Amino acid sequence: MTTAAPLVFITGASSGIGQALAASFYDAGYRLALVARRTAEIDAWATGRQLDAGRYQVYGADVADTDSIVAAGADCIARQGVPDAVIANAGISIGIDTADRSDLDVLARTFAVNNVGLAATFHPFVQAMVQRGSGRLVGIGSVAAIRGLPGHGAYCASKAGVVAYCESLRGELRTSGVKVVTLCPGYIDTPLTQGNRYGMPFLMQPEDFAAQALRAIAAGTSYRVIPWQMGVVAKVMRLLPNAVLDRAVQGRARKKRSGEA
Repeated sequence: MTTAAPLVFITGASSGIGQALAASFYDAGYRLALVARRTAEIDAWATGRQLDAGRYQVYGADVADTDSIVAAGADCIARQGVPDAVIANAGISIGIDTADRSDLDVLARTFAVNNVGLAATFHPFVQAMVQRGSGRLVGIGSVAAIRGLPGHGAYCASKAGVVAYCESLRGELRTSGVKVVTLCPGYIDTPLTQGNRYGMPFLMQPEDFAAQALRAIAAGTSYRVIPWQMGVVAKVMRLLPNAVLDRAVQGRARKKRSGEA
């Protein structure tokens, strides 16, 4: 009797980190369940990379629509089985100004994608993984979770929420055999960061991030900042007194708001 290759379920798989993770896991022998709103981009990537059609499925879903992503998870279980790893990678990053009414809607959308969407991504698989006694639930946070930065309120707050949520879930599942892994990327060269108007130290290629992420996920590492240099920076930032941090970031360029060129 043959045993099926392990399966990974990845949201936000149409570009950037999600696509790099898909490539890394595929090369490691995994079957893929790839989720995005833009499924045509996944199909084009898979065709261009000549993926074995028997080793991947594509699911169209919007993680901000709870019913949509929950249905995609249920469809994955029905078609491919219970994944060995679920990576809640889909996320958005847009600058906001709280004095602008329209940016409150941007804030709500950011939380819907980055926080509610993450929990909804995990939801279809938690019970099945617990019953099996194994699995990895992976939340993609950010070093932006460490300290709030001017103009980045929506993104920083949402990623801090990812870290806290995953920490809570990890405690809930501690004796179940299911590992909760929190990965906090630094600056990764993806469409999400390419429009940034400020310096990005230790900028990393998505393929290099994915290779390190795969190892951390396989090991069941509870928390990891990638690359490690940004982990050091994050610890220093966390220890800085508020007055020092506030002076350090004064005048720093802000993330582009919705509609800004």
